[in-house]
Amino acid sequence: MSKSEDNNQQDAPKVFISYAWAKDKPEHDQWVMQLATELRDSFVDVILDKWDLKEGHDAVAFMEKMVTDETIKKVIMISDKTYAEKADGRQGGVGTETQIISKKVYEEQNQGKFVAVLPEKDENGKAYLPTYYSSRIYIDLSQSEKYAEEFEKLLRWIFEKPLNEKPPLGKKPEFLSEKPLIFLGTTVKLRRVEDALKNSKSYVSGALSDYLSTFYENLEQFRITENEGHFDDAVISSIESFTPYKNELLHLVLLICQFSPTEEIVQKLHRFFEQLIPYLYRPAHIHHYKETDFDNFRFIIHELFLSTLAIFIKEECFEQANSLLEQRYFFSDNSGRGRNEMVNFISFYKSLNSLENRNNRLKLNRASLRADLLKQRSENSEVKFHHLMQADFILYMRSEIVNENHYRWWPETLVYAGRSYDVAFEVFARSISRNYFEKVKALLGIQTLQELEKVLSEFQEGKRQSPKWDFNWVNPAGLMGFDRFARLP
Repeated sequence: MSKSEDNNQQDAPKVFISYAWAKDKPEHDQWVMQLATELRDSFVDVILDKWDLKEGHDAVAFMEKMVTDETIKKVIMISDKTYAEKADGRQGGVGTETQIISKKVYEEQNQGKFVAVLPEKDENGKAYLPTYYSSRIYIDLSQSEKYAEEFEKLLRWIFEKPLNEKPPLGKKPEFLSEKPLIFLGTTVKLRRVEDALKNSKSYVSGALSDYLSTFYENLEQFRITENEGHFDDAVISSIESFTPYKNELLHLVLLICQFSPTEEIVQKLHRFFEQLIPYLYRPAHIHHYKETDFDNFRFIIHELFLSTLAIFIKEECFEQANSLLEQRYFFSDNSGRGRNEMVNFISFYKSLNSLENRNNRLKLNRASLRADLLKQRSENSEVKFHHLMQADFILYMRSEIVNENHYRWWPETLVYAGRSYDVAFEVFARSISRNYFEKVKALLGIQTLQELEKVLSEFQEGKRQSPKWDFNWVNPAGLMGFDRFARLP
């Protein structure tokens, strides 16, 4: 034997076959020999008494060594009727039953080392197994039509290559490592909503209402009431503390899109955002304040609304997204004017003077700290930054097209687009299809291409000013790829 052949043989797994001798069943011994031969043909180094137990050797010592030898990785127990009976001690005497693995020996070894292989079953199709093994999985070679399939299972067990391998553990999501300093009490309620959505439970509506109401009521805990040092530091700290709950809510929005984007469910989200609006302003019980006192809420709520729209658009729930944009939101004014109003989605964007102060104080020279924060926070979120930019642009264009009260949605994230960013966002690139454009157009609040063409022409003619930061500006026609709209069916 050459050196390479010897090394190759050393790599073969060593397996001991334990079976019960039966003088009146020579065909059983032959069956065991045949199995052992097939295994050796499959690169398994089988240890068998008929091959390895020589004259003058102690049979009992041989068997015990085979079971306890650390170099033997696997032990196959050929469990027929005789084997099971002798293993359970139903027959006395010495001789052949000493070849049976005792309960004591079995329990003292790693049980993953053993497997029972069935050459036969009883008249009722029940396996012959030792009592100590009766609850464990076996390999059934008793049926000729399934022999090849079961023999493969045996080989996979020997070589530890299961058909269905457990995938490796991935990286722990970052947001799970974030320890919130404030607890909204929503996590358990989210699990109930998640189960109801995934399994179409009848209580999904009530569970969602319970979660959302707990969320907006307990959001008050994030109000900045005391601050030592620079106020913008407190705003940043509050926003960071809110991260787990942002991710929690956006996970819920994604589940809604995937499992139940019904009109009733979307209406509950509409009411939820409606109930968040008062957090953007001075509450009735506070009389002494600065306008920046509510900047953490203004960032948080803007981010939640923008991200929710981004998820709806990414998941192509265009009707549901349009519902949040088309409907008005009830707002009871606490400023002293005593006025109830119905406001549109533009109300969810408010300027953040505290971040501007921070930019100046730290000499950061950033075009938009808000955009920087949104980008950073999207990295471990349900919605990625390019989806936020897409939603931001759609909100901006809708506010331009509808042109209501001369108010505009300011697309903060487009600072990362710049004048050279003429690659169309995905929903607009797909709008090369006429059918797809018919679905998307509701997001912009238009009925025809001509309406959109008129607005884009006004940008070109300078009648409308596109967003710009310093020397960078965005090109609405480029971000839409308008010249390719509805070219295909």
